[in-house]
Amino acid sequence: YPVSIRFGRHRLSSNEKLMLASMFHSLFAIGSQLSPEVGSSGIEMLETDTFKLHCFQTLTADPRQAGIDSLLRKIYEIYSDFALKNPFYSLEMPIRCELFDQNLKLALEVAEKAGPFGPGS
Repeated sequence: YPVSIRFGRHRLSSNEKLMLASMFHSLFAIGSQLSPEVGSSGIEMLETDTFKLHCFQTLTADPRQAGIDSLLRKIYEIYSDFALKNPFYSLEMPIRCELFDQNLKLALEVAEKAGPFGPGS
């Protein structure tokens, strides 16, 4: 019998990534409702040894994130230009476009070099 053994972590599929993002958003919503602090915004960041996952709800207008609106505006511009205008992209599907990936990475690198977005970050 042919056997294929792989050691280490497997790469997440697009569906698994969507499921994890959905789960994180659900935890964010539950956290905001269960918090004893009145007006709590829920989970703002999930931090591990290898990454930080921020949750940004656009309607909150968190004053501590002073510069994040320009970054999010830039990300939306990149999304509009390279995903929505792409005839091969379907809404609600993962974005598979090299130009989108390159421009998003560049925008994030520029934002990272610019420094923190405010005293709350």
